[in-house]
Amino acid sequence: MMMTQQTRPWIGINLNVIPASKHNGPHLRLNAGYVEAILAAHGLPILMPPYGKEAEINAFLDRVDGFVLTAGLDLDPKRQGQPSHPSIQPMAERREESDRLLVRRLLARQMPVLGIGVGMHQLNAALGGSLFLHLPEDQPRAMPHWDPSCSGPHRHAVLLEPNTRLDDIYGGGEIRVNSNHHQAVKQPGPKMRVSALSPDGVVEAIESVDPNWFCVGVQWQPESESASALDMQLFEGFVQACIRQAQPLQLVA
Repeated sequence: MMMTQQTRPWIGINLNVIPASKHNGPHLRLNAGYVEAILAAHGLPILMPPYGKEAEINAFLDRVDGFVLTAGLDLDPKRQGQPSHPSIQPMAERREESDRLLVRRLLARQMPVLGIGVGMHQLNAALGGSLFLHLPEDQPRAMPHWDPSCSGPHRHAVLLEPNTRLDDIYGGGEIRVNSNHHQAVKQPGPKMRVSALSPDGVVEAIESVDPNWFCVGVQWQPESESASALDMQLFEGFVQACIRQAQPLQLVA
């Protein structure tokens, strides 16, 4: 019997697209915190450019064991059949087009996936969920979810829903998270459930109802320097799920 065993899974990460400006050409960008968090959780991060073609995305996904959908600017609401809003800061069209194909393939494969910020919104939209476009107008009684002065990281409490995957990862109860968003999940997709809420009822995390599929989205930034030490447990739980799904290959001679 010959066995190959993978102890450190390969984790894909999508990159943000920065369009050309007057002084700089177009380039790709990634907060280094994503790479550092995955490495600390014993995964091996692999950066994925915006291929924009399903065949190339599939070829990339054949070589990784899980995927982190990164945060970024807003989705174009017109693609979801909603009107635009003055507060919307749309992500580059090249990224949105490529990410749409990427998320579709991740869901079809049921690959372990962690969606962060707009990455959570992308997962939810692909699964038939909806989005609040601007919390101050859509939910005027909601607590502040970002610091408009940009003087430092805004933080608030999040209540974990009992008997969810996220509840198990964080140890239950209430946690404090960094917060910098003006949009939020309105209705989870049919195959998703709410796993965390802020005290004002705004959805802060969603996850798959399938206990065998690690598909989690969080509204906060667990990779950021302003994240809680507990947030490393989220990356560790994700990487462990990738290892479990990539079962050792056994060949019997």
